[in-house]
Amino acid sequence: MWVRSDEAWRWLAHELTVERFRELIPEARGLPVTRHVLPHLRALNFLVEGILGEGVAARARFDPQAKALGEWLRSRHLDIPEALL
Repeated sequence: MWVRSDEAWRWLAHELTVERFRELIPEARGLPVTRHVLPHLRALNFLVEGILGEGVAARARFDPQAKALGEWLRSRHLDIPEALL
């Protein structure tokens, strides 16, 4: 997940913890989740071990599942400060 402004970055980095991620993506409950903070990109990357099965590296063909998981996360609802809207 990434944002465009420093203000939004401060909110995202504080709000989207591993625990909050698990609330938003219930399929990740019980799986190891690692959050990578990328402040210069204003981004967070989440690695969920086992959620995509063997994953893209297990096959030679294109695997769209990870992108779909990102879109699933983007579709979830959070209370966003009005100043960021």
